[in-house]
Amino acid sequence: MVHCGLVPVPCRTVAVVAYPGVQLLDIAGPVDVFDAGSRVLQRSAATDTHDAAYRVVVATPDGRGVRTSSGIGIAADVALGELGPGDVDTLVVAGAVEMRAALADRRLVDELARLAADVRRMCSVCSGAFLLAEAGLLAGRTATTHWSGARLLADGYPGVTVEPDRIYVRDGNVVTSAGVTAGIDLALALIEQDHGTEVARTVARWLVVFLQRSGGQSQFSERLAVPVPYGSPIRAVADEVVADPAADHSVTALARRAALSERHLARLFLRQAQTTPARFVERVRVEAARRLLEASAMSVDAVAGRSGFGSAETMRRAFLRVLGVGPGEYRHRFRATA
Repeated sequence: MVHCGLVPVPCRTVAVVAYPGVQLLDIAGPVDVFDAGSRVLQRSAATDTHDAAYRVVVATPDGRGVRTSSGIGIAADVALGELGPGDVDTLVVAGAVEMRAALADRRLVDELARLAADVRRMCSVCSGAFLLAEAGLLAGRTATTHWSGARLLADGYPGVTVEPDRIYVRDGNVVTSAGVTAGIDLALALIEQDHGTEVARTVARWLVVFLQRSGGQSQFSERLAVPVPYGSPIRAVADEVVADPAADHSVTALARRAALSERHLARLFLRQAQTTPARFVERVRVEAARRLLEASAMSVDAVAGRSGFGSAETMRRAFLRVLGVGPGEYRHRFRATA
């Protein structure tokens, strides 16, 4: 039995992998969530019945401290090579702004591949997914990463199915998360898996996290996700859709507003926004609907009308396509910590 924090209780050891140039928040976010989880559990009756608290260690390739991308140094608790079977429950691989040096570090990559056979869960935050992929741990799996690196991950590792618009993705015992602060969502999801929703809610409230986001929540605003250049005729059209999702945004109406043919409008959307007009409108309406579901007590039917869907069933199908969950489940999960 290991002393975990305040009182001696059985522990689940979480090893967070760091290396030179790692992003500080990719480390600090999950570490603070697991620490808060331990404190919550140590104050509950749950610690009397099963292994509850978490023991978090920082592991580096050589056991030495590293300097993060922001210039702040982090001390190491252990070298990856010192970790053996049964030592680690959950391995969390942090990401970095620049991954080339880490991916070229064969000791780091090989140690991740070795440890994967013995841990209960293998996880990544942000671009840490590239290290999992380089170690062969994402082959045949679905994963996510920071939105800016999603295409690079998919192109570089064709065996990985990349979901670029998810906060986190769980595929078997491998869990990958999106950029930076999504590591907090990942850690909360792991605590929920281990100890249930009530504990995860309490941890989220303690950390003053703005609710517990479900894995299917979009990583960022749909309007910000559209890289439309200034002066493009579809830029104003996209802004109009975001400003009033419930208006008539059929392809015919959009083309008329942009003073373009429907065919030319579709070509511009594909070339400049990497999507079709209809898909863009659907995603903006889903974004509008999810905000209403998060922040109001409006009925699902009322939300569907306000956000531009013809019916609750149409909205449900759109939610399943875009987020992988229906409106009811989305509201339940996203408002769980309210």
